[in-house]
Amino acid sequence: MKRLMVALVLTAGCTTAPSTPPTPASTPVTSKSAPAPEFTITPGLRHVASVPPGAPFDTPESFGTDLAFQGKYAFAGNYDGFTVYDIGDPARPAVVTRVLCPAGQNDVSVYNDLLFLSVDEPRAGAECSSGPGDPSRETSFEGVRIFDISDVGHPRYVTAVRTPCGSHTNTIIPGEGVHHVYVSSPGPMPDTAGCPPPHELISIIEVPAANPAAARVVATPTLFTDRDPGRFGGCHDVTAFPAKNLAVAACYGDGLLLDITDRAAPKVLQRVTDRRNFSIWHSAAFTPDGTKVVFMDELGGGTTPMCTADVPRNKGGNAVYELKDGRLSPLGLFKIPRPQGETENCVAHNGNVIPVEGRDLMVQAWYQGGVSVWDFTDPAHAREVASFDREPLAPGVPGGSWSAYFYNGYIYSSDITRGLDVLELTDPAVRGAARLPGLNPQTQE
Repeated sequence: MKRLMVALVLTAGCTTAPSTPPTPASTPVTSKSAPAPEFTITPGLRHVASVPPGAPFDTPESFGTDLAFQGKYAFAGNYDGFTVYDIGDPARPAVVTRVLCPAGQNDVSVYNDLLFLSVDEPRAGAECSSGPGDPSRETSFEGVRIFDISDVGHPRYVTAVRTPCGSHTNTIIPGEGVHHVYVSSPGPMPDTAGCPPPHELISIIEVPAANPAAARVVATPTLFTDRDPGRFGGCHDVTAFPAKNLAVAACYGDGLLLDITDRAAPKVLQRVTDRRNFSIWHSAAFTPDGTKVVFMDELGGGTTPMCTADVPRNKGGNAVYELKDGRLSPLGLFKIPRPQGETENCVAHNGNVIPVEGRDLMVQAWYQGGVSVWDFTDPAHAREVASFDREPLAPGVPGGSWSAYFYNGYIYSSDITRGLDVLELTDPAVRGAARLPGLNPQTQE
């Protein structure tokens, strides 16, 4: 979500001061398929498990955010910290630990023994124990916190790296001995120190694998040099395809194709603008073969109902682009065909392309529009093939699926207020899907 969501959660529930270094907030428990609110599920999907939020993430202000995976573990961000799940048995996911570390929005990436959390609100200090900070003071912290997860049940805070305007999202690009983390953040907020407009850059953090405590910002490349006056600055997300030395950046008003051969000095190959169909270029996903890219438009910032019958079909959805010879060309649009209610926040959000051969299938979150599985093998006639949609929340309460990803045979959905859902996609096409050692959806290895 945009920073608008941050404003909704800066309440007393986010000011609890945990111990430092962070310690597990609960002992390991095994979930049961708890009674869940009613939902609609179509043929082709099977709901296999739910894990409701537990203390300390069971308050109305503890919003669940993004997911990352490694081996048999799923890591789920939350505005109050993060949760580690054991998903060795997807039908019986177990909570390994919950770590209290308040910040917005705590988007998460993992690689080997390291976990990265994005901090996009001023905190009084870098440590988890710090309270809210004063945005007008340059001593306040925003950026990326780094944890050691070699003992996955007891994550250990290592260090934090301050970045201009904080870190709304982060993208890890693993390397031999040195990793790079691309940090995206929206444009400057009023009265925020150290974040002058127009903020048309990303921050690049270099992380020595053998000494992550020495992580530091090594570059802040400006990606726009000719932005239209008055356009909102900044990028929301960067998705990398390291094998091809390419990345795509979803920015506020534009999409970018990047050459990342030099990880610390990305070069803009192409800028794509579509004023007719797109407003907030939120995120992107490559197909496994790197021949197509799906961009998502988060019209309304994720807090408003953009899936009602009266919102145009070309607004708040996805655009499929062909990637050929270093150029992006539009192929088609997709938006869920299920009209949502006037009180349901709904728009295209985080998802990934299923690693199967012969078809282009994507799993995607749509907030209160639920989870969609859609086929864009023919991009001009993309269609939804399965969906999971919970009953509406109370009017004025934002929620729904923040992220939904396919990982090793199952779909995992991080619901903002209801915790983790696990779905099985029964379509025969996915039986041959590639199994992965891990998944950071913004890093397609």
